[in-house]
Amino acid sequence: MGRIVSVWLAFAVIACSLTAISAEESGESKEFVLTLDQSNFTDTVSKHDFIVVEFYAPWCGHCKNLSPEYEKAASMLSKHDPPILLAKVDANEESNKDLANEYEVRGFPTLKILRNGGKNVQEYKGPREADGIVEYLKKQSGPASAEIKSAEDASSFIDEKKIVIVGVFPKFSGQEFDNYMALAEKLRSDYEFGHSLDAKYLPRGGSSVTGPVVRLFKPFDELFVDFKDFNVEALEKFVEESSIPLVTLFNNDPSNHPFVIKFYNSPLVKAMLFANLSNEGVDSLKYKFREVAEQYKGQGIGFLLGDLEASQAAFQYFGVQESQVPLIIILENDGKKYLKPNLEADHIAPWVKDYKEGKVPPYVKSEPIPVENNEPVKVVVADTFDDMVFKSGKNVLLEFYAPWCGHCQKLAPILEEVAVHYENDAKVLIAKLDATANDIMDPNFDVRGYPTVYFRSADGNISAYEGERTKEDIIDFIEKNREKTAHQEALKDEL
Repeated sequence: MGRIVSVWLAFAVIACSLTAISAEESGESKEFVLTLDQSNFTDTVSKHDFIVVEFYAPWCGHCKNLSPEYEKAASMLSKHDPPILLAKVDANEESNKDLANEYEVRGFPTLKILRNGGKNVQEYKGPREADGIVEYLKKQSGPASAEIKSAEDASSFIDEKKIVIVGVFPKFSGQEFDNYMALAEKLRSDYEFGHSLDAKYLPRGGSSVTGPVVRLFKPFDELFVDFKDFNVEALEKFVEESSIPLVTLFNNDPSNHPFVIKFYNSPLVKAMLFANLSNEGVDSLKYKFREVAEQYKGQGIGFLLGDLEASQAAFQYFGVQESQVPLIIILENDGKKYLKPNLEADHIAPWVKDYKEGKVPPYVKSEPIPVENNEPVKVVVADTFDDMVFKSGKNVLLEFYAPWCGHCQKLAPILEEVAVHYENDAKVLIAKLDATANDIMDPNFDVRGYPTVYFRSADGNISAYEGERTKEDIIDFIEKNREKTAHQEALKDEL
């Protein structure tokens, strides 16, 4: 189903007007964002130690909102010493598709930070408005870790609403320090790193710390935690595990959003309790949910408490209703989901225990089965997928689409023409499935974008259609891949 995270965390991009000198006044309007494509991308990137690239699609609303902010930030950063270059690539352009695949572009806009001539690639995880972009990129282009020389430095550096990591060392050299700096360079787009020679500068019990040690400050749970294993992999695991709250809070407070993003990006199985957090009596739910989170800590499950008001996108994605809250959804990394609606506080622990023991059946989101399905292109939903695609005995061409997708809208009349062509062929079915409203449980169908078209022959062969989107090419593909025996018999009957 593609990136679940992008569906959940589609926070509105702040759209601001870019004040620019008009062409009539200046004679020309300078663009500070460099346009790249397949022909000049590698050569341009190889010449820069630090460059930011936006992969966008012209039809994408979020890209349109970002565009003036990105251009304004590029103008501001062109005056930085040294200048910081911002670029963009139209990833929707066919000639740039290889670039988009190389940089694992799964949604729009996707921003990447490319360092050392493109040898190191990191996700851009900063703000989407001009001033925030500028501030974030100035930090990203500077040292990976800032030296803390006083209590004042520490006070201004350690933000009580963010994850901040500080290494304390007897000297700024040696294997421990080198490993720490390697970690800072690797994770700098996710966290802020500092280093100091004296623990007494640090808040929250710093004077009791003897180095070398890494202290991770966080705005939740125990507020800070120390670590002394300087193996880089061990340090990275420590940082990743320590920076996720025992129970992540998902509400309308922007300061919680970075932790929500981290929760959904984590490899953990995700247990999510959704409730109206302003209701009386919700405290018992929260208490029991936290108890269960404590019980399963370190067992591969992350826990999130979502407020009903902030969770509308989640409800739409999972196909659940407000009338079902309080409810728990468990989401596994392969897309399988497990649902417990209208639960009470005492239901939480036994239901999670049943899930762990394999006693809870998966939940499959499906649109209602159509009462009538008489159009040339038949409608498939999750609840009819098995019967129509696998058990029908037909050669099935199935489009996975999204209602908002422009390419899907262009393909729709072409598929209808194909379906009309096969109206009198009982062995061929042309069908479509709204992949935003129905779960795709079969791993044979890998849907990462829209439209995605698959063909399953009557004898069980499954193949992706990657040809031209014309009536003739699609029919030619069907004829070459359909069940041969059945088709030959049909031809004999016609003779």
